[in-house]
Amino acid sequence: MRFIVCIKQVPNTTEIKIDPQTNTLVREGVESILNPFDAYAVEEAVRLKEAHGGSVVAISMGPNQVESTLREAVSLGVDEIILLSDRKFAGADTWATSYTLAAAIKRLGEYTLILTGQQAIDGDTAQVGPGIAAHLDIPQTCFVRKVESLEKGKVRVQRLMEDGFDTVQMCTPALISVVKEINTPRLPSLRGKRNAKSVEMTVWNADELGLDEKYIGLNGSPTQVVNIFSPKHDKQVEKFDGDSDQAVELIIRRLDQFTKR
Repeated sequence: MRFIVCIKQVPNTTEIKIDPQTNTLVREGVESILNPFDAYAVEEAVRLKEAHGGSVVAISMGPNQVESTLREAVSLGVDEIILLSDRKFAGADTWATSYTLAAAIKRLGEYTLILTGQQAIDGDTAQVGPGIAAHLDIPQTCFVRKVESLEKGKVRVQRLMEDGFDTVQMCTPALISVVKEINTPRLPSLRGKRNAKSVEMTVWNADELGLDEKYIGLNGSPTQVVNIFSPKHDKQVEKFDGDSDQAVELIIRRLDQFTKR
């Protein structure tokens, strides 16, 4: 079996910067980490490999600095790493990103299951996983909290819901987006750290994937950020000295005035 896990390198949440010209995140030269939700996807892919055999391939899209995150995935049990890197990919929204990742997965050939994290902490859209499945025309389930079984061309999972969970069965190949309740990510092993230093990383660009430039990067993104600003907070403070009964009456009057605006 082959398990594919799509991961993302994201800026440290305390170091997010915006390019004022393009209104996109500045990633180069900024401290970055493995998207925390993707760590659960990596762990689950490795557990599935350990239970059923096969291999795990990690794919990520971004600049050359993403290599460190891919090698971190190797230290956690991933067997093969692929970086999609090209200046033409820059500024991609979730549609263009999922299109590019799907093209890379098609090039890989046969696979059993694709795993992604619930969402990325720098965008919180939770759209890339379902987008990949749509481009590949395969079944998918989001918010997976447990993989119950994987056999005979079918996968059965528990999907987290507000009032409990659903049990969903799909034919493979399929895609699942996992939530943090699914497992506890392991720490890198000594052998994993050694492997991370020596494993060969495959790098594909837009031409090698045969991608049409009008569907990738900023130009191929239907979602455009036209303006970014910090919201203004206007606060009006009114101090009142008096007994509690008078204070209650004042508050009621003020609330009534706000509701009538």
